[in-house]
Amino acid sequence: MGEEITRCQFEKQDFILFQQHLEQESDLLKHWFGQGSFAAVPEVGGFELEAWLVDPKGYPAPINEAYLAQLADPLVVPELAKFNIELNTLPRTLGNDALQEMHRGLTKTWNHCCQTAQSMGADLVMIGILPTVDPEDLTYANMTPSDRYRALNEQILRQTSTRRLLIQGRDELCCLPPDVTIESAATSFQIHLQVKPEQAVRFYNASQIISAPLVALAANSPYLFGYDLWAETRIPLFEQALAGTNLEETVTGQVQRVSFGSGYAQESLWECFQENLDRYEVLLPVISAEDPQRLRHLRLHNGTIWRWTRPLIGFDESGTPHVRIEQRVTAAGPTLIDMIANAALFYGLVYALATDPQPPEDRLPFRVARNNFYQAARGGLEAEIIGLTGTTQKVRECLAELLPLAHQGLQALNLNPNDIDQYLGIIEARLAKGQNGAVWQRAFVARHGPDRSQLTLAYKERQHHGDPVHTWDL
Repeated sequence: MGEEITRCQFEKQDFILFQQHLEQESDLLKHWFGQGSFAAVPEVGGFELEAWLVDPKGYPAPINEAYLAQLADPLVVPELAKFNIELNTLPRTLGNDALQEMHRGLTKTWNHCCQTAQSMGADLVMIGILPTVDPEDLTYANMTPSDRYRALNEQILRQTSTRRLLIQGRDELCCLPPDVTIESAATSFQIHLQVKPEQAVRFYNASQIISAPLVALAANSPYLFGYDLWAETRIPLFEQALAGTNLEETVTGQVQRVSFGSGYAQESLWECFQENLDRYEVLLPVISAEDPQRLRHLRLHNGTIWRWTRPLIGFDESGTPHVRIEQRVTAAGPTLIDMIANAALFYGLVYALATDPQPPEDRLPFRVARNNFYQAARGGLEAEIIGLTGTTQKVRECLAELLPLAHQGLQALNLNPNDIDQYLGIIEARLAKGQNGAVWQRAFVARHGPDRSQLTLAYKERQHHGDPVHTWDL
């Protein structure tokens, strides 16, 4: 949910002063985009992985404070709920053995995290939505003690008069969440890509376009509170958790704090930050004394707007700003190798499309890309979407056609050919089998019945074994 702050109570003057800083920094960023004042380095990748702490029966274990104190790893931080943590990886230039190095780095951190959890009588699970989580788990009492989370909760509740979660999938779920803690039921694998400033618009638009096949490929969240909903139920859950409205309003174009976005970028990614300034109310008016050149207020504001493809501004060690694309649609899990394969597909495909002489955004209208995304999140691999050729096809068929492009993109990034074959081979096998995390979970329930603890423990056993999900049996 973003960086920590040091207060959670605000006065009217705080909002006025923050808005002044935000406008000043927005003008500065606009100038930087106009002048090309960003680091022009080769593409750099990285990840964030959210995970669940669970007890021996697979139920949420709200122990992240004691757990993180014992773990003592700066790459692992608390998330919104006491039973969630986030693992981070060091960024790496995409080339040569970068995929294997990312895999090894994430594996090392994950193994350390699992060993620590097990020493405390708990365990870890990476899954989009934990099948055993219940509404009573997702309350203020289980919110991680953090000024940022308390402030977000207070400000979002202040701005939304009606709060209703309504998700219509295979079943229908309707409930009235008391606060934003319900968002912690959705955990993800967020993929970052630092890009050259002159290519940022193309990469951003390409990332939006491939969000549909990517969310279907990585779907791993069919159940919430025992209801069988979307293949990737994280999508409507997160959108409604921070909006207090129906998803249909988002689909028809109303701007929400969590959304697919309002359109392709045209001239520069400054347009997203202009929209942040013009259309989103400030949530966390924390005043910083830092140099305006660090964009502290602008970055804090951007961190409270969760587009599924989100532009980020960062700084390298020398203080030079850079542009990153954050792809937020992929669920956590089912295994480390599955997630690295998902990342490899994203890196290769987004690079290939962003450097194609014929921009894909010229072939696929934004409204179609957005509708594709929600169709794919709802229906998973069997959903029907409109491809770049304008024809309607199953997501599986679309991905099979896109795989050669991803291969070309990874080759152009000069990644190890053996790694390309290994990770994209996992994607190819997943498509051939038609089995991702969501498909496996539903098949397991069809075979063994709706015991949520049994499902979670069976999933965890296979996850810790480490074989990719397309090989999992029932």
